[in-house]
Amino acid sequence: MIKPKAIVYSEAEFGKLDGKVANGLVRHSEKYEIVGIIDSTLAPIDAGEHLDGLNAGIPIFIDIHDAIQQLGTTPAYFIYGIAPIQLILSKDEKQVILTAIKLGMNIINGLPEFLTEDEECMLLAAEHHVEIHDVRKPPKREELHIFTGGIFDVKTPIITVSGTDCAVGKRTTALYLKEALQKKGLRAIFITTGQTGIMQGSKYGIAVDVLTSGFATGEVENAILQAQKENPDIIIVEGQGALSHQAFTSSSAIIRGAMPKAIILQHPPKRKYRCDFPKIPMPTLESEIELLEVFSGAKVIAITLNHEDMTDTEVKETILDYEYKYDLPTTDVLQYGCEKIIEELYQVFPGLINIDPLLCQLQE
Repeated sequence: MIKPKAIVYSEAEFGKLDGKVANGLVRHSEKYEIVGIIDSTLAPIDAGEHLDGLNAGIPIFIDIHDAIQQLGTTPAYFIYGIAPIQLILSKDEKQVILTAIKLGMNIINGLPEFLTEDEECMLLAAEHHVEIHDVRKPPKREELHIFTGGIFDVKTPIITVSGTDCAVGKRTTALYLKEALQKKGLRAIFITTGQTGIMQGSKYGIAVDVLTSGFATGEVENAILQAQKENPDIIIVEGQGALSHQAFTSSSAIIRGAMPKAIILQHPPKRKYRCDFPKIPMPTLESEIELLEVFSGAKVIAITLNHEDMTDTEVKETILDYEYKYDLPTTDVLQYGCEKIIEELYQVFPGLINIDPLLCQLQE
């Protein structure tokens, strides 16, 4: 399948916490071919080099006009790739979107400010024959699902990747784990619960944070029940925020709807305060593990690290420290892959071993 080309707007935020949508699309995109990032503070380096030290072949441009000039073509899609705590576009940011529309680009909007309800945007889109997609706009009420209890009949191992805060890499870890399991021959399915996963092309899931409490749990459950039709060997559900986070309720809805049989906990060791909440201290790993296990009835089986502000030496030392202190396998999937986690999954769910072709051959 030929993926349509897209540029991602992440002015002054690429590689930072609020640039997580753009960051995620550079690392993984099944739906679009990402041909550029817009961030004048970083142009003209490669996006992958800045993000992970690996060339991704995705240049960073000064603005839309710079992107079109250097690419020699106008990409089909303009993706708004910032996820700020402020929910309303500034006048300057809206002007950037209006410019993209005038240049003939379809708009992918991940904000909870719905551009399809903005008269100016819609009139301009009609004039220039482009479409606007509000990724987080929930379905009509009659199309939403309430919790049914059908999740209790699911025998497939269900894992949630939870976290101690927002923007710690839960989705990235979940996707890396899914891909690593698939390479071993397992039918692993990823369930997204946020806008970035939808933009990346996840087949199952919905942006949970814009749903009313009466439907959030049911939508998570429904996504898993729909995924069951593919007879997966394991299902990995993306967490949101943190169960302990005072500002968000998404984590509780995800856990209730998914009824996970095991939990992986993502944590940034150097972060002292909640993302976007500088007066709220980060929770301890001990408190988050206890809260998750009591609330879910499932065990935290592994810790995964977000290495922000950490040296390679600090990451290695932290892994050893956490494994000794918590008696849980610990890794940074971006640096060391998912093998430790998979080995633990085999211990917790022995049936998975019989699906891994290599392990089956070794057993024979």
